[in-house]
Amino acid sequence: MSNHTNIPIGLTYDDILLVPKRSKIAHRHDVSTRTKLTRNITLEIPFISANMDTVTESRMAISLAHRGGLGIIHRFMSMEKQAAEVKKVKRHEGFILYKPFTLFPWSTVTEARLKAEETKVSSFIITDEKDRVKGILTRRDLIFAENNAGPVSEIMTPEDKLIAAPQNITYKKAKEILKKHKIEKLPLVDRNNKLIGLITAKSIEHQTLYKSATTDRYGRLRVGAAVGAVGDFMDRAKALIEAGVDVIVVDVAHGHNEISLKAVKKVRQKFKDIDLIGGNLATAEAAIDLIKIGVDALKVGIGPGGLCTTRIVTGVGVPQFTAVAECSRTAKKYGVTVIADGGTNYPGDITKALAAGADVCMLAGWFAGTDESPGAIIMKDGMKFKAHRGAASFLAVADRKFASEEISSVDRLNTVVAEGVEALIPYKGKVADIIYQLIGALRSGMSYCNASTIAELQKNAEFIRVTEAGLRESKSHNVRLI
Repeated sequence: MSNHTNIPIGLTYDDILLVPKRSKIAHRHDVSTRTKLTRNITLEIPFISANMDTVTESRMAISLAHRGGLGIIHRFMSMEKQAAEVKKVKRHEGFILYKPFTLFPWSTVTEARLKAEETKVSSFIITDEKDRVKGILTRRDLIFAENNAGPVSEIMTPEDKLIAAPQNITYKKAKEILKKHKIEKLPLVDRNNKLIGLITAKSIEHQTLYKSATTDRYGRLRVGAAVGAVGDFMDRAKALIEAGVDVIVVDVAHGHNEISLKAVKKVRQKFKDIDLIGGNLATAEAAIDLIKIGVDALKVGIGPGGLCTTRIVTGVGVPQFTAVAECSRTAKKYGVTVIADGGTNYPGDITKALAAGADVCMLAGWFAGTDESPGAIIMKDGMKFKAHRGAASFLAVADRKFASEEISSVDRLNTVVAEGVEALIPYKGKVADIIYQLIGALRSGMSYCNASTIAELQKNAEFIRVTEAGLRESKSHNVRLI
């Protein structure tokens, strides 16, 4: 019989505090929050948005990337739609937009309008069959076009009046041309007038507005996406990579399961160059097994999320502070990064997670309820809300089972064993405002620890355990809030 008397204690963020240090940090703005998501992806802020269907689609991913983070687009949609969401992020901007949308001179005005609606773009470069530029069709041309059956060549700006530039043009020169000629689109061509790419006024503007944006080598916003471990996950991974995704998350509740490990291994062997995140996990043993397969980052957290009931339903889990600390200690030996997924109920918990060894925090509830999260605003008792649900909540699981025809009758809903809940989240406005508050709190926490970087925070961190009375003392008390 095994010995169950010597049981270790697991700690959560509420159980500990960071001890303040003598600090050289004069102002919290002197603190850098730059970090690594993987060896290849640097973030200016240590936040990625959770791959949940009430948290991250393209709008959230764009906003996070603009501010130096990254969004992970959820997988609970068709692979075609998920790939399209990735494309929306990758095509949103970039100093040079490669493979811009095009039309032929003989394409009709109706076809142009349909494509504009489908792609959500307002202008098209007109090319022949060999990609040689013949003109440009703008939103203004389409607005005033009267003959829907006519070819776009009748209303476009023709080649002889088109302003174009060579493919090796600099940012400064492109800006000068756009300004001088008062145009918004600048096609890039080679010596044979073949279309190479496109620079837009919007991309120039965003280069100035979002100086900390998370971008790839082409200046496009970075984005991640999730796949499962069964079914179409390999085809889905292929479609996402073809769409330009920067990092793939194998999204499984228990990442130390044989099925999950085999799925991660299969993705790694097939797609050797893609950055790959494995999880979820909560032990050093799981970390080692996933690292050996070849993941670039580990997603740590079994049951700490605000909507997750896994620990209550199954009796399984590891308190998040202990899980992050132990997995990080192991991962650092191999140069692999750690994502702390869930359990940050207060802004200070983010500081604790990073100090414990995490490189990045995955956030869900903080970003749910914002303009950028999927779903409509709900009015209830005169207040605005948005729906938020765990990936293993009753409704989420039931929806997927009906969609896959695993169950076809409401009489079979009793087969759903939920490990999460659904909730209404108060409407919060723009996610940028939430990020601003969380980063301000993190910088303050780092300054208390005499840390100008996250690496210094981890080096200087000294923790102290607190009692329930200590936690109560940490919150506002003995006052009537207004």
